[in-house]
Amino acid sequence: MSIGIAVAVLQIAIVGLGAPLLVGTLRTLKARLVGRRGPSPWQPYADLRKLLAKEAVVSTTTSWVFRATPYALVATLLTTALIVPVMTVRPPLAFAGNIILLVYLFMLGTFFLALAGLDAGSAFGGMGSSREVAIAALAEPTVIVAVFALALRANSIDLGRIVERFGGEPWLAANPAHLLAFAALFIVMLAETGRLPVDNPATHLELTMIHEAMVLEYSGRYLALVEWASAMKLFVFMTLLANLFVPLGLAEPTGPTTALMGVLALAAKLAVLTTAVALLETAVAKLRLFRVPELLAGSFALAFLSLMAVFVVR
Repeated sequence: MSIGIAVAVLQIAIVGLGAPLLVGTLRTLKARLVGRRGPSPWQPYADLRKLLAKEAVVSTTTSWVFRATPYALVATLLTTALIVPVMTVRPPLAFAGNIILLVYLFMLGTFFLALAGLDAGSAFGGMGSSREVAIAALAEPTVIVAVFALALRANSIDLGRIVERFGGEPWLAANPAHLLAFAALFIVMLAETGRLPVDNPATHLELTMIHEAMVLEYSGRYLALVEWASAMKLFVFMTLLANLFVPLGLAEPTGPTTALMGVLALAAKLAVLTTAVALLETAVAKLRLFRVPELLAGSFALAFLSLMAVFVVR
């Protein structure tokens, strides 16, 4: 029991404290790739501290949904930190660690954020909410199909068991089904976290905003919680990509050594993924809004092909 509690605390700390550093590192890499010095990787921590010290201004037209949404976002993302295998093959909530629950938690956060965008009563908030829900409706089925392709080969929908199964057979990472599922989930990660080419987190242009349009009315501690939750969502998606498809360095939580090895392995894999995302975002432009469904439809096709490859390629 004590080991399980320690693992739970460590995973929450890794996701909660590591997420701002991941976002800061990504921003620094993008700046360096285009020839700028860029901000420090630790800048998101300073931004969150500044926002927490500011007064929150809330419109009189909003309801309790607007105030509860930041806390709901943080709560759902911290819960996913206990379901996803972060540093061990057995997450603290292993009994509930299946892909269906994970998708429901992601959708719960999206649902509250979309309601908050509508609750403010602004035109931009409603526009962003409608776009976010449309993207989520196209992206979430891809997550389920892509991970089910892995689950069929592992004979389990439990995320921990999937990682454990493929950790014992690392050569399966080169399987066509794995490669197709990885490509599909990578595209979904870009869409769900508001990265290029689906959305641009560094702009506030009214006609192109998706995620930023929903949070324009937030300020102070509420905005700090929303930004923190957004960073954690990116961290969780990258952790899924890293540990589901390259489950190296993960083992049973038997002691501090295995936990340390898992953390170091995760850091190395996240460094590679962060570099890949930075290279992609400096090489491509944002898609037109009406082209985004085509991209997500392509990711679903890749996930479906991955599912079919499980039966064709043995």
